[in-house]
Amino acid sequence: MADVLPYKPRTGEIPTDPGVYRFRDADGRVLYVGKAKNLRQRLSNYFAPLRTLHERTRRMVTTAASVEWTVVPTDVDSLQLEYMWIKEFDPPFNVRYRDDKSYPFMAVTLADEAPRVIVTRNRKIPGARYFGPYPKVWAVHETIDLMIRAFPIRTCSDASYKRAMQTGRPCFPGQIGKCGGPCSMTVSIEEHRAMVDDFIAFMAGGDERFTRELTKRMLAASAAMDYEAAAKYRDKLSAIEAVLGKSALVLPADEDADLFGIAEDELAAAVQHFVIRGGRVRGVRALTIEKEIDITGAELVDQVLQQAYGDAQDVPRRILVPTLPDDATELEQWLRERRGKKVEIAVAHRGQRADLMRTATLNAQQALIRHKTRRTSDYVARTQALTDLQEALGMEEAPLRIECFDISHLGGTNVVASMVVFEDGLPRKDQYRSFNIAETTDDTDSMYQVLRRRLAYLDRPEEEQEVLDPTTDEVVGEDLGEATARRKPRFAYPPQLLLVDGGKPQVEAAARALHDAGHTEIAVCGIAKRLEEVWLPGDDFPVILPRTSEALYLLQRLRDEAHRFAITHQRKRRKKDIGSVLAEVPGLGASRIKVLLKHFGSVTALRAADPSQIQEVQGIGPVLAQTIHSHLSTR
Repeated sequence: MADVLPYKPRTGEIPTDPGVYRFRDADGRVLYVGKAKNLRQRLSNYFAPLRTLHERTRRMVTTAASVEWTVVPTDVDSLQLEYMWIKEFDPPFNVRYRDDKSYPFMAVTLADEAPRVIVTRNRKIPGARYFGPYPKVWAVHETIDLMIRAFPIRTCSDASYKRAMQTGRPCFPGQIGKCGGPCSMTVSIEEHRAMVDDFIAFMAGGDERFTRELTKRMLAASAAMDYEAAAKYRDKLSAIEAVLGKSALVLPADEDADLFGIAEDELAAAVQHFVIRGGRVRGVRALTIEKEIDITGAELVDQVLQQAYGDAQDVPRRILVPTLPDDATELEQWLRERRGKKVEIAVAHRGQRADLMRTATLNAQQALIRHKTRRTSDYVARTQALTDLQEALGMEEAPLRIECFDISHLGGTNVVASMVVFEDGLPRKDQYRSFNIAETTDDTDSMYQVLRRRLAYLDRPEEEQEVLDPTTDEVVGEDLGEATARRKPRFAYPPQLLLVDGGKPQVEAAARALHDAGHTEIAVCGIAKRLEEVWLPGDDFPVILPRTSEALYLLQRLRDEAHRFAITHQRKRRKKDIGSVLAEVPGLGASRIKVLLKHFGSVTALRAADPSQIQEVQGIGPVLAQTIHSHLSTR
């Protein structure tokens, strides 16, 4: 492959003005759209030597056959043009958005003569005002039922409304007290419009004003001995309080904001969009994003905000994000044009906003995990993943049993390894194993040791009844009885594929272990975390699986599960080491043991420390430091 792209523009040909650029393939299809404050500076990044580019960026520029750009007067204009072109061309290498589901909204049809409130998933009703989204349909219906007690606006269908207005007979919902529009024959069109305005104002965050006014009217009616009117105000006040009770006050009562929690990895991201009005969470929207080109967190936030507010009618005065985009000033101006008022984009650093951001981020992390594991729970997807793996790795048959290995350590100490097993694309947690590694030189040596120990079990006779400790690979013994031994999972089943967490060095160590153990019939590969590249032994270049590949999602889940299992075992072992060795020191309790572990990381590092170094730990005096040093020196 040539290191210079044939369509690279000549030096000085690209302007230094702000603008928007498009990469096209040989058929003229737009592959990628991007904006830049300085077109020459940005595009030069794509035309760097191919070997220096991120793999997915390299795939985009080599797929393209041309690049073109459009100069615009300002950075805000480039933002608007980028958004318009992404919507128009839907480029395959730009981030792809997908709702986790089609969320229900509450909508008020303001374009109607007598607006009504409805539950809908249609975001394109002309003139409608939307609230939400809501996580469940029943949540929208419940909110509407409570709201119409305080603001009895129309809920009946257009057909019922038209029939009632023509015949002069109330609509059926009006007869049973479920509709308060003019069709119920209780209010005029003007009076109903005023109630609709109050309904919208309340839903948009005007909680305290209505509560104060209703309380004032109720007390005035009571003082005037108009108890019937006071009772009506009381019922409305109760309905409003019931609505408010459904959503806790998470920010100051006058706060209108949208908050975005984002979790991402190399290929995908999950977004939790919290809609906050009047200090309360009025709705939550979840998005998943497929990333093709490698982008930074700030660039991702930029794209998310464009997607969220490109066609939005309701832009709040404050938008909270985990990272400020580079063009935050231009985005604020772009949003100000949509809202008609000032809009602030800010990072939540402390207080209630930071707490809510942590909640949104946690939800996004869980959504990302669900997104990545959803495919492996589907039989068709699992079958496709195994078939794709077979083809990508050149195997004779699909790898129905895959074992993944990961090495974990703490600053070179407490080295452990994990083995997780997937059969038919699903985890077999009863066959997970952990390994303790006493002496090692590096991760590749650790990987070699672990695989040699694991592969040795393949040569053991079938009649052996050995029981393995679930936290180590050591044989517990045969004294547990034959029945217990039969129930214990064993290493006797050979995998079709060994997967290691790492790149070329780890894969070569694994291949050497297979060769030395005489089991070259087992395939081996590695997955490198940073670029999600798949390495095969002896190859100079990795296998690049498509970002939407079922096989890549399966390998990622195996790798992540092995990493999680290794970390869990290491923490348990570290805690056990500290507890067993340091608990014997007089005057050293659990809290001080915890502080020592955090400071030194392991008993080995603590044992190498002298009393003066131990004394540096908070809560450890000179006498106790000498006692700890003496105790460890004699063991």
